[in-house]
Order: sequence, then structure tokens, then C-alpha cells
Amino acid sequence: MSSSDLAVILPRVIIVSRRSLRKNKFVDFVGEYHLDLIVGYGAVPVIVPRVAGVHTLLHSFEPIHGVLLCEGEDIDPSLYEDEETNLSKEELEEIRRLHASDTAIDKEKDTIELALAKHCLERNIPYLGICRGSQVLNVACGGTLYQDIGKELSKNFPQEKKVVHMDYDNYDGHRHDVKIVEDTPLHQWFEESLQDNMEIRVNSYHHQGVKRLAQRFKPMAYAPDGLVEGFYDPDAYNPVEGKFIMGLQFHPERMRKANSDEFDYPGCTAAYKEFVKAVVAYQKKLNIIKRVPTSLKLDKELEQKRNVIVRSFSLARNLYEGGDNTRQLKESDLKPGAEFLESNIALSVQQENRLKQMGATVRNASSYMERLKMNEEREKLARAVMGKMTIEQLSDLNLFYHMMGQISSDMLEKKQLQNVSAIML
Repeated sequence: MSSSDLAVILPRVIIVSRRSLRKNKFVDFVGEYHLDLIVGYGAVPVIVPRVAGVHTLLHSFEPIHGVLLCEGEDIDPSLYEDEETNLSKEELEEIRRLHASDTAIDKEKDTIELALAKHCLERNIPYLGICRGSQVLNVACGGTLYQDIGKELSKNFPQEKKVVHMDYDNYDGHRHDVKIVEDTPLHQWFEESLQDNMEIRVNSYHHQGVKRLAQRFKPMAYAPDGLVEGFYDPDAYNPVEGKFIMGLQFHPERMRKANSDEFDYPGCTAAYKEFVKAVVAYQKKLNIIKRVPTSLKLDKELEQKRNVIVRSFSLARNLYEGGDNTRQLKESDLKPGAEFLESNIALSVQQENRLKQMGATVRNASSYMERLKMNEEREKLARAVMGKMTIEQLSDLNLFYHMMGQISSDMLEKKQLQNVSAIML
């Protein structure tokens, strides 16, 4: 089997590169540990370069079966702070001096990664966030961050209780304690390594972290200073079914013994293993929805008719989704789908009526546009109500309706293909 065949068969995991300055030129890179683990468990990493304007081209990277976001600079505070920061100008300047390589905001990377995170949340695409990637996930769902842990979280702790979350001189070797929350995926993965205190020692490299965890998430681990070191969505976690939404503030991929590739704990690779398992399952689920049954055998003429009918249905679906482009539809484009429905009146009067209603709808785009105008007042009222909602409430509402729209669209397309297959047989 050729490498090109494998690229088609294996599931695709999107990873965004980090930009760095080298020899007076920018270079893009992704940590090789992440790539090794993704490939090792059976997926193909697809690197999205951090290039100006690439956020408008993300549709070109479809199909997306999973997203892994990892290293990068601080997220622009304006994306998550809905109130004035309690840090003084002097403190902010000191933070910029201490963490010069991280505080250089990269708005293009922010835009790309937030768009990918929201895309995953809308379509239930598996998502694993490591370090910055966990922060992106929290912000995408309406959560907030500490702009600096030392200045905001740890300043009132006694020196002996302060947690060192990053060590510039000992990146890979640095460790600190975290306490695992029972009955979470982390508990399951590290269970054989846990003592009665439910603690492990992790590698981390960050000066920011979760301040307010978004409502949909459940914590999986805490540092001794109370910082959330891992979280997940319990309603979107079932790798076997293609569900995986998780953020880890620490770096399990770097938790290796000195001068060795042996991991500190057997559970260190579990996040990547279970993530790829979910990615594989999601790809299979996506293929089932989109695939025409292989048992269907059509000659050239019937295949052309089927394509015309399916296109007509697709245009009708776009009509329901709205937009100015609907005015450009011609009755001749919609007619094959309407005729197909009308020519296959089936088993009951109820089904007959439904088919006729659908046929009438796709033939009459103008009446649909009239109904849209009638709904303007309702839209104004809805905007007034939502204008009083919080960012988190709006985020949850947006994700819910996008999810329902995607489910409806997928099921409609699946049933349409099933109807076409049944008639052709």
C-alpha cells in the first residue's frame, strides 16, 4: 500500500504550528513528541501553518477528524476578560519582562485556534488541548484565564506553598505535584501509579492558567495552589463512540526519565492513545453518514439521475439554511428533487402529505423569503433578549444550536440517500 493510500485511509488530526524567529526569518514548528504519539497510535498529523490569513482557509483542511492544539504564546486577554484586570501597569510590565517569549501576543494564531476549537465544539469533533491548547478550549467556551499565576494566584501563598509552574532552565526536567480527581479519565489512566494521596508529579511550562473554568467542564486535576491542571467535558467523553473534549495544562508527552524515552508513568501516553481512538471512531462515523451503500449498482444513466436528484436535495437544504444566495436558485435546479418526492408517494396519507409539502416548499423559494420577512420582529425581540445574556450563556446557546443544526443536516442527508438507494434498487 502506498503512502498516498494511507493518507486517504488514516484519520486526520489538525495541529497548528507555532511561529518563531530564526536567523532573522520566521519559521513554523510543532513539537516532535506530539507528532510521534499521533502517528504511533494510527493517525495522520496535518499541520496548519501559522500564516496570515490562513484562518479564512480552514475549510480547505477538511475532512477534519480531530484537533490537537499545543504550544504557543499567551492568548490575547481581550478575548476572555469581560472586566478590568486587577494588575497594575507596573505588574504587567514586569510580567512582560519575565516572560518575554510568551507575552508577545499572536493574534493570527489566536484566530486560527479559536476557530478550530469552536468548529470541534459545534460538530463534536475530538479535541485535545495541551498547555496553551487547554487555555484556548476554556476561552472558546466562555472561561477566563489568569494573566499571570504568580501575580494573581500565588502572591498570597507562603513561599513554601507556592508552586513553580515553569522553570526556564530545566524545561523537560521540571516537575510539580498535582492531585487527581477521582472517577475522571486521568484517574483511570494513572490509577496503577497513584498512592493514597492521589498525586503524581507532572511537567509544566506556563505562567498562565484557568481562572474561571467554563461551565460545561469538570476538573480532573489540581496543583497544590488550586490551579486546574486538567479538565474535560463528561458529556462529550467516550472515545469508543468518537467523543473526546479535553484540556491538560501539564505536558504528559515530556514526562520522560532523564536521557531516556521511558515515561515517568505508564499513563503518560494515555491521553494521546484515547484521543486517537476517538479520532478513528469519529472518522468511521463520518464515513457511514456520507457513504452511499456499496451494494448499490447503477448504470451510467441512473447514476446521472441520482446525482441530479441529490444535488437538488442539497440545494433545498441550503435554501432552508437561508442567506442571500437563495435568491439565485432557479426552479429548474429544485425541480428534480420535487418531482422525485412527488413520484414516490408512499405507504400512508401522512407520508404523502409530508412529501407534497416538501415538494411545494422547494418549488417556491419566494414564499420562503416572505416568511423570513415576517420573522423580522421576532428576530429583533430575540436580539434584545440575547443582548442581556452573558458571554458564557451566549457561547452555550450558540454551541447548542450549531450542534442541533449539524445533527439535523447530517440526518436529513443520510435519509435522503437511503430513499434514493431504496428507489433505485
